[in-house]
Amino acid sequence: MQTTLRFSTAGSVDDGKSTLIGRLLFDTKGAYDDQIEAVKKSKVNRSGREIDLSLLTDGLNAEREQGITIDVAYRFFATPKRRFRIADTPGHEQYTRNMATGASTSDAAIILIDAIKGVSRQTLRHATISHLLGIEHLIFAVNKMDAMDWSENVYKQIRSELESQSRRWPGAKFHYLPVSALDGDNVAWRSEKVNWYRGPSLLDLLETLEVSPAPAPFRFPVQYVVRPGDGFRGFAGRIASGTIKTGDAIAVLPSGRRATVKEISTFNGALAEAGEGESVTIVLNEEVDISRGDLISLDSSRPELNRKFEADLVWMTEDALEVNEPYILRAATRELSAKVARIEWALDPESGGHVKATTAHLNDILRVSIETTQPLVFDPYARCRETGSFILIHPRTNRTIAAGMIVQGEQRTLRNVSALAFELGPVTAGERVERYGHVPAIVQSANPDLLERILFEHGALVVRHPSPVPAALEATGAIVISDEGLLVPEDRALEFLENAGILVRRNDFISGEGI
Repeated sequence: MQTTLRFSTAGSVDDGKSTLIGRLLFDTKGAYDDQIEAVKKSKVNRSGREIDLSLLTDGLNAEREQGITIDVAYRFFATPKRRFRIADTPGHEQYTRNMATGASTSDAAIILIDAIKGVSRQTLRHATISHLLGIEHLIFAVNKMDAMDWSENVYKQIRSELESQSRRWPGAKFHYLPVSALDGDNVAWRSEKVNWYRGPSLLDLLETLEVSPAPAPFRFPVQYVVRPGDGFRGFAGRIASGTIKTGDAIAVLPSGRRATVKEISTFNGALAEAGEGESVTIVLNEEVDISRGDLISLDSSRPELNRKFEADLVWMTEDALEVNEPYILRAATRELSAKVARIEWALDPESGGHVKATTAHLNDILRVSIETTQPLVFDPYARCRETGSFILIHPRTNRTIAAGMIVQGEQRTLRNVSALAFELGPVTAGERVERYGHVPAIVQSANPDLLERILFEHGALVVRHPSPVPAALEATGAIVISDEGLLVPEDRALEFLENAGILVRRNDFISGEGI
């Protein structure tokens, strides 16, 4: 069975990324005849040859006019040994955010270096971003070797400089090779022009590259609650990682409610087992309050639940980062308000060292501490890409301003809890609402035991007390079940309390109040 290798290209402007991909497509017959004919007829041709292969991937008019890649271009091709998905990403510093997008789902990154110019600042930035995104294989292709008469000294000098920087990317696997994308040397076939290079061609390397991702736990972000009628209730989404089987014990987060998988439903019928990448509807053995933004995991391997964590950020906008200002954090199907509480350090792309920073600008890479208004369900990015990644969105412009990879949650200790209490002072009513997800209320029910269980599993602070209810108990922010107050029906209790304004919907804090 053929495997699929997903790889991206990166490098500085005019290093030949699009030409390299065009050459791969052309020589492996991965481009259709009509595409090749259209490129031959194009008025734009900067190659000086019969066909400008870079135009096979530079599809936007602006890209062809300027001779640069702006957007991410995805291309597919196959050989008898393997299938490939290519993400041709921009090299211009202005479009680094697009490079990060293309690389985020890749198993390998081809980083081109112009043999004429040597290693650049952008080369090191792209390698660093690729490493942060968890890409296992970094392939450094020294291009335009034909312009340097295939000088072995030039190649060795560039390779030596890259090897001296490799300590910045621990755990990555490095590959080096000299190529000429324009002529095709060492791209799809071994070149006869260079007798000092004994390694494989680029295509040979890609066909034999071993990708060994660590097994990730089962994670299922809920996208939609399916209720077509007839008592059916399922939770639809795409499995982010791992596998699930009927009969598995699961946990729903952030509520922590447990249940068992009764059925795994798809468009083509029920499955006994489903795995990463499959879109399914999960049916549980009992009624559980679940909504979009919740996450289902195996009960035996739960993700972390925390309001504070460290993350690596790639800043994607010219607007400066504002510490302690509210942003919208989107992780999988969950959105909530968050702030960058502190910048730990920024990365110097040239030296690889950490420098102090008080803000961030376009293309900066930095380590930050983030706080959210409500607990976030996550894994470290190194454990699971889908639940360890997020984006930050500006609440006024709705523009994506940063991409983030979670490093770890805050380690709670007695010392930092005491320091936090001293710093923030007494707990306010607003903080209680943010923490528990409801305003204080006095309610009654024909079945108080059931209502208490429903609210407790929902994560509410709920207590039982006969009337009259003391004011001090109301001040705790609790929902008090008594023999007076608002009568809550047994069915649809949570929906009723939301409509009554007692339970706060998850998106009500998006604007950032209370941070």
